[in-house]
Amino acid sequence: MVSGAFALFGDNRGLAALVMLLVGLFITLGIGSSFSTIPIIAAIFVPLAVQFGFSPMATVVLVGTAAALGDAGSPASDSTGPTSGLNVDRQHDHMWDSVVPTFLHYNIPLVGFGWLAAMML
Repeated sequence: MVSGAFALFGDNRGLAALVMLLVGLFITLGIGSSFSTIPIIAAIFVPLAVQFGFSPMATVVLVGTAAALGDAGSPASDSTGPTSGLNVDRQHDHMWDSVVPTFLHYNIPLVGFGWLAAMML
């Protein structure tokens, strides 16, 4: 899998880092917890990051950022899940009032800063 991904991206580290972050986002969205996702992401990303020549610090940034991305965007995550109880008064839409704003205001900057940090380290 690592050699196939390396062949697909060539030596384009920037694109590889972006795709790694997005893959981590989608994996964590499905699971809902960054703590549960880190072992899965690390098993995939560490050999891939070594193949692409990322430093150990950049690898840590990629794994941590990828896990944190989905945590903020998942409806059942540790950070947005507790707000689902606010709908008892029928004035709170969990998806549009909690999950979507958190996704937009947290994940978009996090992708940018995570990518930048991985490229600089």
